[in-house]
Amino acid sequence: MLGPASAQESARVPIPEPAKGRGEACVADTELMRRDHMNMLTHQRDDTVHDGIRTETFSLKGCIDCHAVDGPDARPVDISSPQHFCRTCHDYAAVKVDCFQCHASKPGEADKTAAAAPHDADVAALSDYLEGQGQ
Repeated sequence: MLGPASAQESARVPIPEPAKGRGEACVADTELMRRDHMNMLTHQRDDTVHDGIRTETFSLKGCIDCHAVDGPDARPVDISSPQHFCRTCHDYAAVKVDCFQCHASKPGEADKTAAAAPHDADVAALSDYLEGQGQ
């Protein structure tokens, strides 16, 4: 049976050190954000996508704007860089970051979701079709 790791052994375990945010304070306590950020992002997604409620408190864009990490060229890196804020912990935990398949991974970059959004004419045509189907 193995006993608890000694202080010397535990000091050798690399711990991720994500870059500090650019703001004065995070939208919530640091430990809370580290533990529950995915739940907050999921809740924000559900409010936005399902209910049409858009707030900035736990928005992915807000996180990216505040936690952007500058590369050697003094411009924010994108998710392909190991320096990216999200990758710091996700790589450590071997957890895939899939948010940026649709969303921008650095400030000022256009979301791919905007390009995928239906146009008003498409929505009107779909509405007319569904109305014709008795739905």
